[in-house]
Amino acid sequence: MTETPGTDVPSTTGSGPPVSRQDRRKRVRSGRRRRVVLIVAIVVAGLMIPVGISFGSALSNPANGSSIGARAAEWFRGHGAESAVNWIENLWYSHHQPPVGGKPPKGAIKVPTTTAVTAPPPEAPPHLAPPDPITPLASSPLAGEGQWSPAGRLVDGVPAVYETELRPDPIHTSQVVGVAWMDTMLLNATLYSGSIIPGGGPFSHTAPINSDAASSVVAVFNAGFLMANANGGYYTDGRTEIPLRAGAASFVIYDNGTATVGAWGSDVSMAPDVASVRQNLDLLVSNGQPVPGLDASDTSKWGFTLGNQVYVWRSGVGVTADGALVYVGGPSLNITSLANVLAAAGCVRAMELDINTDWVNMAAYSPAAGQPAAPSNGANLLSTMSGGSSRYFQSYWERDFITMSSAYGAQQSLPVPTTSTVPQRRAPS
Repeated sequence: MTETPGTDVPSTTGSGPPVSRQDRRKRVRSGRRRRVVLIVAIVVAGLMIPVGISFGSALSNPANGSSIGARAAEWFRGHGAESAVNWIENLWYSHHQPPVGGKPPKGAIKVPTTTAVTAPPPEAPPHLAPPDPITPLASSPLAGEGQWSPAGRLVDGVPAVYETELRPDPIHTSQVVGVAWMDTMLLNATLYSGSIIPGGGPFSHTAPINSDAASSVVAVFNAGFLMANANGGYYTDGRTEIPLRAGAASFVIYDNGTATVGAWGSDVSMAPDVASVRQNLDLLVSNGQPVPGLDASDTSKWGFTLGNQVYVWRSGVGVTADGALVYVGGPSLNITSLANVLAAAGCVRAMELDINTDWVNMAAYSPAAGQPAAPSNGANLLSTMSGGSSRYFQSYWERDFITMSSAYGAQQSLPVPTTSTVPQRRAPS
């Protein structure tokens, strides 16, 4: 048979129908494509396996939060998707704002059994006068609102922590936040650093709180933002982990355990006796009032993790005129309402700490006589706070926090006093 140039010669091999050269070339190209696709799929799968393992580990790690959503968000933030996570959270919270009006759930505001406490014993160590009641911010005060109750174990027979609840503004009257007052003459503060916040290490104080420290711990509360969002620095153990920023809101602890809050470089500054400095954004309260120009839409000063006009779980800490520390934490707060509560509680200077449901936590501990503080004898400032009182006693906890411990070492727990007259303290100026 004569072959005509340019034509395909049918194949006569095999038992099937004849296959042209063109069909054979198509099959070869198709096979190559399948092999390339298979190789690419294998490579992508190989690359995704570590990603999947990392993501799966994050979802099972309680250090990333008590909820699956929080753990996923933390993983994405740590893998280059922070802007997307913030956008999603802003969108979510802006469409899930607290209701207007209404009443708090029954029992959300504790009613003290009495408005007075036992006078301290004559041999009691120097201490501050207990706090005055907070004037409620919502009209028609509810029973117990702004009225203090002792919390945690006593320090040499004297209550060192008082707690109360109140509604944070006159509009969202079904919402309740917690306030804790801490006597800095009876309590020493310690900054516990974590591997995530600030990173680096090792540190002389990090989770878990050990048995020696637990013998004197009275209360613990969360610190601030991830350092990438804090717009400030971090100093501890005699070294600067992240440079301190002039003007930043700063929680400062001294070698003797006393602590205060102020703007770095004016209210507070570096000195030989400074033990730790934790900065976070700018002050919310100064001179006893919310700072002038406090703007819920300003992300340059008061953080961009969430829009500051958004009502969400937030926390803050401040210092009163006589040196007590005040912690505020709860749901349905924007930066303005947080500042208002801190000022109403007597703070002359105050700053925001961390935000979001999984990170706002403060607990006081009331162990039996001679026993250490432990999750089993801790109680959150608000029962709705996430994570319970155990996170600070777990080795997995990677975020920084602050302990308030007896300035007089290991403590016996005594019955909380409930009678006699409350000494008056001078009004903040």
